[in-house]
Amino acid sequence: MNKSTQRKLNAVLYAIAATGISVSSQAIAADKDSEEKIERIEITGSHIKRNDMEGPSPVLAIDETDIANSGAQDISELLAKLSVAGQGTFSTQGNDADDTSNGGSAISLRGLGADSTLVLLNGRRVSVSAFAKNIGTAFVDINSIPVSAIKRIDILKDGASATYGSDAIAGVVNVILKKDFTGLELSGGIADTTEDGGKENSFSLMWGNGDDKGHTTVIMDYFKRDETMFSDRDYSKSADQSARGGADQRSSSGNPGTYIPATIGADGSITTKSDEYTRVPDINCPAGLLDTAGNLCRYDYAPHMSSVPSTERAGIVVLHETQVGDETTFFAEASYQRNSSIVKGAASPSFNEFYMKADNPSLQGTWLQDMFPGEDITMRRRLTETGGRQKEAVSSSSRIVLGFNGVASIGDNEWDWEMGYTFSHNSNQEFGQNGFVQTSRIQQAIEDGSFNPLSTTQPQSVIDGIMVNTTRNGKSTTKSYDAKMSGDLFDISAGTVAMAVGAEYREESMSDLPDQMFLNGDIFGTEATASKGSRDQTSLFVEFAVPIIDTLELQLALRYEDYSDFGTNTSPKVAFRWAADENITVRGSWGEAFRAPSLVQLGLGEAQQSPNLVDPVRCPLTGNASDCDPIERTVIYTGNPDLKAEESESYNLGLIWSLTDDLNFSIDYWSYDQTNLVTLDPKFVLDNHGTDPAFVKRQNSSTGIPGEIVEIYDTYRNLGGQKTDGIDLDINYKMTTNSAGEFKFGANITWVNEFDEISSLGVVDNLAGEYQHPEYRWTGSADWVLDDVSASMRVNYISEYKQDKDADATGTVDSMMTIDANTSYHGISNTKITLGINNLLNEEPSFVKTTFMGYDQQTHSAQGRFIYLKGTYTF
Repeated sequence: MNKSTQRKLNAVLYAIAATGISVSSQAIAADKDSEEKIERIEITGSHIKRNDMEGPSPVLAIDETDIANSGAQDISELLAKLSVAGQGTFSTQGNDADDTSNGGSAISLRGLGADSTLVLLNGRRVSVSAFAKNIGTAFVDINSIPVSAIKRIDILKDGASATYGSDAIAGVVNVILKKDFTGLELSGGIADTTEDGGKENSFSLMWGNGDDKGHTTVIMDYFKRDETMFSDRDYSKSADQSARGGADQRSSSGNPGTYIPATIGADGSITTKSDEYTRVPDINCPAGLLDTAGNLCRYDYAPHMSSVPSTERAGIVVLHETQVGDETTFFAEASYQRNSSIVKGAASPSFNEFYMKADNPSLQGTWLQDMFPGEDITMRRRLTETGGRQKEAVSSSSRIVLGFNGVASIGDNEWDWEMGYTFSHNSNQEFGQNGFVQTSRIQQAIEDGSFNPLSTTQPQSVIDGIMVNTTRNGKSTTKSYDAKMSGDLFDISAGTVAMAVGAEYREESMSDLPDQMFLNGDIFGTEATASKGSRDQTSLFVEFAVPIIDTLELQLALRYEDYSDFGTNTSPKVAFRWAADENITVRGSWGEAFRAPSLVQLGLGEAQQSPNLVDPVRCPLTGNASDCDPIERTVIYTGNPDLKAEESESYNLGLIWSLTDDLNFSIDYWSYDQTNLVTLDPKFVLDNHGTDPAFVKRQNSSTGIPGEIVEIYDTYRNLGGQKTDGIDLDINYKMTTNSAGEFKFGANITWVNEFDEISSLGVVDNLAGEYQHPEYRWTGSADWVLDDVSASMRVNYISEYKQDKDADATGTVDSMMTIDANTSYHGISNTKITLGINNLLNEEPSFVKTTFMGYDQQTHSAQGRFIYLKGTYTF
């Protein structure tokens, strides 16, 4: 540990001491004659241990029985179906060859973003993925947590920065692992879709042993899933969705390609003459691939792309506790998970990167030279000769937690204390295995005539000479020291005032470095990122539980954060819980939360993507499809070290009503107001700086019309904000019969009233009910148990929403409802066998006009009917 780290750690420990509370080194001896103590537990959302599970903040608890009954095969599938999940939730299904986080999964509570949802493992932080989602969204890859190791998942549904710090704007997902299992349990499963692709196999082993002095649990997990291609579903096998009433999103870069007269400078600079000459598709362009204007020879990339990449995961978790004193326990957690995905994409496209000079040997005596004698030529052309792009994405996650906890005497009271060290590391690699082409090599091959762009086939030796293997390496590390204590302060007339106080020191670092060819811009047609950064953070927090009257309790919390890179932040929270009578409880909370800019957003180097954008400058002047259609544009993104933290104010007001011992419901109104939103927006750049060369590089033009877009330059900015509110309704009913068994029914419903997107100019756009923002999501459940047989059913509903108005689409995206069902038999000693079907009726995802696959991957699933068989044997 370096001196700076040691000084800051000392500051953390001194801060705890500065509270004026003296902790005795000797624990209070247990009084053998006293009555048995009621165990106090720490619930998600509070650092103060209490005697019951119900606190002032709304928490959705999902135990291992709920997980099994849901039919989810992994944690990402489970969380994606929750009613509180929203836009920004993604899984491996949503990734493709151009994604920057292939193989990863995350949840976005309330649709506020995966980076605004804090994910904890046993109450402590997990290192974020080394590869951010869509360049800048930092997230914890929930695929790094094996579902077989999960005891319970607590989802805190209000802002929690006062309790847990940064990233808890929308809430917290706290994954609790099994640590007290005794025995040996083996589980295995097989599964497959009734469509093509998606076959799965899984296996897990859990062993535990211990006594009153200590306990050890070991969990090993293996999971394998076969790929699903877009071509495996009728509705997504073509990027031309016009036959279904959608858009033709086939690429403007095809093979045969489209050729454009140009002037090539001595330095290789390209000036097109597309305003003077008509673009000329190769005369061999097959029928059906020409655009409506006859200028572009298109290419259908959809059949060559992964819808769900093939995935293989393996991991181990070890949890250990040992009593080292009468009231002191040493605990340790260690885990390692390796995930591997194979991602496939279409062949690399070029957009005017390459050229043939007038004297090029491949141009001589051709139809193109006859049409444009003496002209240099540039082109849009797909390198199908190399085959599709394929890369392997490998993620390795490791984590170690070491600490002590116990009970200490402070005056006449007992205080719980805990201190720990956490090391969490994520390492990501991507290996380009096929279809990646070096720009300089192919341009040289074009110039010497060995690669003929006017031919659709090339000698294999030439192809081998231009293709390269690429690499990308990322690392993300979090190291933290934490200490806290909680207990009773003093008595007042209404009860006892309790307090928790603590501190944390955390170091974070990350790097995302592609190989030198990417950094030199020498790999074309493929997105790349480069970023690096590090920081440290110190936080102090305090929390009080104050009884006002016998039935009313206040929670007061405050957390101070000091970041080395952007400054300080203080987050308060006030919450209450009022037991109006024995059946009705009212709860409410108000708090401020924040999200520190991610290290990627602060330290991103030049990163490239190719979003589909319209050119708002040239379109009104030319009317050309190449200007007015949303086609691929090269965008160069960079980080911004001057970013401010995102801030949020949230409140929640709810009612819990237990009508009977078996019937209860809760209703909560929630609201979030987020400002200083960190975002990238190339459309904003084009609309506001479309003719400024500092923001938009254009080709030279020999006319008064600005040249075509070459590159767009965008950087992260604090632009506007978002505001959302709505209602959660949870209903649970249990019915026990004498002969028909026990029944449980439930429903979790979320209604979004408003989801306002607020621009930097203060313009408010309510997205509730708009594209990718359904107003309603709900899940209904029914569980039944009779003797050795049990069965479960889940109904998952997502309401309709409007087509993408930003792409000028009208109409609605239909609602989607799926049914998941399973049945289990327990009649064989120590054995459980489960047969289940997800999406029982084989519902297809609702049609979307503006996506190349014809549906909304962020909201709907294309898995189709999925049948699985699982078995568990306990020794």
